[in-house]
Amino acid sequence: MKNLLLLISLCASLPSIAQLTVREQFQKINTVADAEKYISANANLKPALMKVVYGKDSTNLDKRLLKQNKGDIFAVGYVTYKVIDVLESVQYRGSYVFLDRGTLSNREIDSLSKVIVQKLNQGIPFEKVSDEYSMDGNNTQGDTGWFFGEETVPRELQEGLKKHVKGDIFFVDVPERQWYYIVKKTYDDDLKKEMTVLKSNGR
Repeated sequence: MKNLLLLISLCASLPSIAQLTVREQFQKINTVADAEKYISANANLKPALMKVVYGKDSTNLDKRLLKQNKGDIFAVGYVTYKVIDVLESVQYRGSYVFLDRGTLSNREIDSLSKVIVQKLNQGIPFEKVSDEYSMDGNNTQGDTGWFFGEETVPRELQEGLKKHVKGDIFFVDVPERQWYYIVKKTYDDDLKKEMTVLKSNGR
C-alpha cells in the first residue's frame, strides 16, 4: 500500500517536472499561427501578439525590440518576448556628378573632381554643378531619387550612400565600367521596420 501511494505521488508530479518553461515553448513557435495556438492554450500567462513600428513606437522596450532579429527570444523582468516576424526595408537618396573614364584621362578626372568639390564647398547648389559637369545625359539634376537595389543605381553607389551620413561628399569608382561619381548624401536613410512580437508572463 505504501509503495502504491509512492507510485501515485510520483506519477502526479511528472507533469510539473516535464512542463516546459516559457522560453522552451517559445523556441518551438515560428509563425503567427503557432503564436495564436500558444495564446489560446496559455491564457493564465496573459500572452499577446504586439506590433512594433520603427519611428512610431519609442518606449525603451520598443527600442530594444527594434534592435532584435527574427527568432530572437529575451526576457525583461518576468515577461518573455519572441520576435515572430520582421518586415524591413531601407531606401537611400543622394545627388551625383557622373564622369566617364572612357572619355577622360585619370588626370582630367582628378582635376575635375577637385573643381567640383571646391564649387560645392563654396555653396553652389549641387543641381547646378551636376548640370554643368555630369556626363550621363540625365536630366534629374543629379538627384538619384529614393531607391534601393542595383536596378536603379550601381551597387557601389548604394554602398557608398549606406556608409555615409547626410551632408557627406564622397567618391565612387566603378573601374570595370569606367564610371566615376562625385556624390553627396542629401537625405537620411528612409528605414521602415515593423515587427510582430509574442509576449507572455513567465520565463
